[in-house]
Amino acid sequence: MDWLDLLAVQGTLKTEARALGPPWTPLLTGPLECLGAEGRLAHKLFRDLFANYTSALRPVADTDQALNVTLEVTLSQIIDMDERNQVLTLYLWIRQEWTDAYLRWDPDTYGGLDAIRIPSSLVWRPDIVLYNKADAQAPASASTNVVLRHDGAVRWDAPAITRSSCRVDVSAFPFDAQGCGLTFGSWTHGGHQLDVGPLGGAASLADFVENVEWRVLGMPARRRVLTYGCCSELYPDVTFTLLLRRRAAAYVCNLLLPCVLTSLLAPLAFHLPVDSGEKVSLSVTVLLALTVFQLILAESMPPAERKYYMATMTMVTFSTALTILIMNLHYCGPSARPVPAWARALLLGRLARGLCVRERGEPCGQSRPPESSPSPQPPDRGTGPPAGPCREPRCLCRQEALLRHVATITNTFHSHRAAQRRHEDWKRLARVMDRFFLGIFFSMALVMSLLVLVQAL
Repeated sequence: MDWLDLLAVQGTLKTEARALGPPWTPLLTGPLECLGAEGRLAHKLFRDLFANYTSALRPVADTDQALNVTLEVTLSQIIDMDERNQVLTLYLWIRQEWTDAYLRWDPDTYGGLDAIRIPSSLVWRPDIVLYNKADAQAPASASTNVVLRHDGAVRWDAPAITRSSCRVDVSAFPFDAQGCGLTFGSWTHGGHQLDVGPLGGAASLADFVENVEWRVLGMPARRRVLTYGCCSELYPDVTFTLLLRRRAAAYVCNLLLPCVLTSLLAPLAFHLPVDSGEKVSLSVTVLLALTVFQLILAESMPPAERKYYMATMTMVTFSTALTILIMNLHYCGPSARPVPAWARALLLGRLARGLCVRERGEPCGQSRPPESSPSPQPPDRGTGPPAGPCREPRCLCRQEALLRHVATITNTFHSHRAAQRRHEDWKRLARVMDRFFLGIFFSMALVMSLLVLVQAL
């Protein structure tokens, strides 16, 4: 129990004893008089120390002497990291230590009492504030006690919830690492009046409560001496840099993995038959799904370049455009021009054999041999019964009419067959292009997905 609490209890019991009457007064006040010796010494010490003390002035014997303040920070909890507004909220334990030249005593004079705890508002306190504060409210001092020792050493421990600005870079999301600095320094005292320095090389993480989203790598401290535009004096400060790495497992499962699986569906549009009528619909659906993922990220993250999502959306856009081009080749009608010779030799020849694009019943690796058009054979003039008004078996008028009809039928058949062959060539060229782009885009999607997933391991 603190000596101030003991004095308060003593006063309360004395009041109750007086209210109960004379029989109870000696019984209640007698033991307190024996136990209150240390309290009376502490009370006397308090009156002696603060008889002529003021908390308005810097407690140094020489005004030209700088007062050294040691700052120690203990990280307790990461309350929130607002990436969009770039604000970090922390729960800290801040310890400040300095020496007050006017609060010293001899412990032997006061019964060996070498330390007392008094309200912090009674002593002088350094005006150390958080420079990169991101809160609109005025800083409020914690109403905690200070520990005052006989040699004038003052230790002030106070909890604080800080909201500081932090430059967040989410270009590598969700495998990003952040470094957020918290700069503490005096607001009005220059370096020749108040010198602030860290206690140790880093903040303490002994009482840190683990965060589900961020992994703390460390919190090193660094002392700096800077000059600001408002003043010519040098101002020392202490910057604690909180090093964070995002725990990417939840984001991989909830955002990245669905995007990877969706991007792998985009090349399958080339494998879908053209006659199904769903090639373009599949590509557009994949593109819309990726757009939804991009909007979800844009709502919670600050504007940044997301390379994987942009590369995936670009790939899906190109695959949709190529799908439309291939469908146009597939639906070339009988009136279309023949396949160019270079395309027939390169695409329908070598590329078709390499990709095993073949007709039904044709073995893989062999191209279809060109078909020669059958030439019409004239009918045998030495045979055939006589017909018509001509009684001669070899009448020239009859044979010329028959040849004209046969030639017409043959030309019509060959024209129809040639148009059908041109249509089949274009359809086969479309299948070759489908197979080629299927391998290209599937390889691209697989490589990009593997590169992203390897970063998570």
